[in-house]
Amino acid sequence: MEAQVKVPTALANRETNLCLGVDPFWSPLAMVTTQDIVLGNYFRDRIVLGINNLPMNGAVLLAPTHRARWDGLMLTMAAGRRITGRDCRFMVTRTEMKGVQGWFLQRLGCFPVDQMRPSLTSLRFAIDLMIDGQQLVVFPEGKINRTEKPIRLKQGLARLAQLAEIKGVDVQVVPVGIAYSKAKPRLFSKASICFAEPLKVQGLGKEATLKFNAELAASMHAAEQAALEVVGRGRKSL
Repeated sequence: MEAQVKVPTALANRETNLCLGVDPFWSPLAMVTTQDIVLGNYFRDRIVLGINNLPMNGAVLLAPTHRARWDGLMLTMAAGRRITGRDCRFMVTRTEMKGVQGWFLQRLGCFPVDQMRPSLTSLRFAIDLMIDGQQLVVFPEGKINRTEKPIRLKQGLARLAQLAEIKGVDVQVVPVGIAYSKAKPRLFSKASICFAEPLKVQGLGKEATLKFNAELAASMHAAEQAALEVVGRGRKSL
């Protein structure tokens, strides 16, 4: 029988204040339901590109484009426990943690953040996850964007990476592009996800944040173009 992994005290305490962690019953059940049944029957093809760019250990910040509500399921399929041996811990908006959806998200390792006024508890918990060498998912655009406008990123992800680096954590930020054969995914359409090479935040302060965001946005865009290409929606770079 495998020894139970001990969760650091600070991490466990903050997790208790924010969510219910990764439930040992609901998490495997959700994995089968979403990946084998829902995704498997909704999309004709689910294509994964750049899997060699996905780190299998150490602190990871996944930075995906956000085009549809399917994005979270695509990420857990391509980077979740079956692939990396660890869960995707999603930082989501407070509104997403309400109702029936929130009941499940609470039990699948997701935790809330107020985008306008992030609490210290949420930020410290995110940093604790990275200190613990876990895999954190933050949608740096902040919301679903179905337009073809250039990618515009919030500063939250870059600042999280900077704070983690201050704590001595070697954070690998992985740009991710997610695309569908239809702008609004339809039954039996195609889906693709592309992982780009990991980036490292360099320096502190506003200038370093803006420089990193520009590099991250460009890499996310390139990854998204690669994903669009394989689902038949390729176009010229912006």
